[in-house]
Amino acid sequence: MSASQDMSTQPQDVPAQPWQTQPRVRAAQKRTVRVLAAAQMVGGVGVGVSVSIGSLLAESVARSETYAGLARTATTAGAAAVGVPLALVAQRCGRRTSLSAGWLVAAVGGALLAGSAVSRSIPLLIVGMLLFGVGSATSQQSRYAAADLAAPHRRAQALSIVVWSTTIGSVIGPNLAGPGAAVASVLHLPRLAGAFVLATVCMALASVLLWGLMRPDPLLLSRRHQDAEEGRESGTDIPAAGTEVTSRGKEPQTGTLRAGLRHLRRTPRAAFAFVTIVVAHTVMGAIMTMTPVSMSRHGTGLTVVGVTISGHLLGMYAFSPVVGRLADRIGHLSTVAAGQAVFLVAAALSGMGHDCVGMMMAGLFLLGLGWSFSLVAGSAMLTEATPAALRPGVQGTADTAMNVVAAVGAGLAGPLLGWIGFGGLNAVAGALVLPVLAFWAVLVRPR
Repeated sequence: MSASQDMSTQPQDVPAQPWQTQPRVRAAQKRTVRVLAAAQMVGGVGVGVSVSIGSLLAESVARSETYAGLARTATTAGAAAVGVPLALVAQRCGRRTSLSAGWLVAAVGGALLAGSAVSRSIPLLIVGMLLFGVGSATSQQSRYAAADLAAPHRRAQALSIVVWSTTIGSVIGPNLAGPGAAVASVLHLPRLAGAFVLATVCMALASVLLWGLMRPDPLLLSRRHQDAEEGRESGTDIPAAGTEVTSRGKEPQTGTLRAGLRHLRRTPRAAFAFVTIVVAHTVMGAIMTMTPVSMSRHGTGLTVVGVTISGHLLGMYAFSPVVGRLADRIGHLSTVAAGQAVFLVAAALSGMGHDCVGMMMAGLFLLGLGWSFSLVAGSAMLTEATPAALRPGVQGTADTAMNVVAAVGAGLAGPLLGWIGFGGLNAVAGALVLPVLAFWAVLVRPR
């Protein structure tokens, strides 16, 4: 019997299994998620240092309180500036090269910051902070690598595990002042330099973990399988199953930044996911940035403020695996809509709770949870709605826009607080989610 006759006798109504269910792909996916989670935990400790110690270092080096805010501004600018370049490196060479290089650059930034503490050099401080911010961008883009090989019904869950791993760094990093001081004493360095020595080691270790263990590269392996599927559909030759994927293989001609932007304009689901991610980060950043200021104005002690922010971080990261499972079960669109509803409740509680610490705590926790719903489901949806050839560029553009717009929002939050108060600021932030809900209504409207 000929091959064509044999194929004609096969049942035509049995759907083909997704390539992600192949045993070798599933094994590669499990390994990828484990390595990403480990690198995220270790590297995230370094990123967390800038939250509490970066501003102190800037003030110490410059001998001026004016420079205390420089740390946050410079690290945010660094993260925003490299979002697209990191994505383009991933597009050309794969996730392994992009992410390991990102952590390595951040480690160099940490070393420069430790050097600025010794030399008290403001230019060295600024360059170090910019490079240090690359760690935040790398941490953010790591979540997409977890979804490259995930089965369609498990993308959000895989992505959420990497987001959850950020919890470790967000808890440990800001508390490295004590251990850092001990390290500085041993190395005969200024007290604040020690924390950045530890951060440098953590980020370098994350780079080594990804470079040495994240094999095969998830993006390149995903691209090969999708090319194979397209080849079967078109009847062209496809790569052999055992062929190694390298960055020297044929690159898709459509994988450009311009093509990615064109895809966003033409694909409503991808555009919706993009908008969701950007708005969620802006709403979260604007309210969170001004919460300590508002609480302090109403006489709340620093300990309670710290507990409130810790609860917010708990809402952001700790429940992301639960959010990921929910998104895979009820759908990304429904999960995003639920996140916007959580945002509205959070803004209402925070805005009306300036005289009630309990309401403020609940509001900030829900603010973090709404961010988690939006980021996890939105990122999974963006991945699902974008072809593999365009994903890195689109994802990097989303992260860059997220950081830039959130930085602008945080900058405007201060004047808004002085003009219309904390309740008015929350009302404005809550209003930002209304266009997302309107966009959602258009997408789910029966046709």
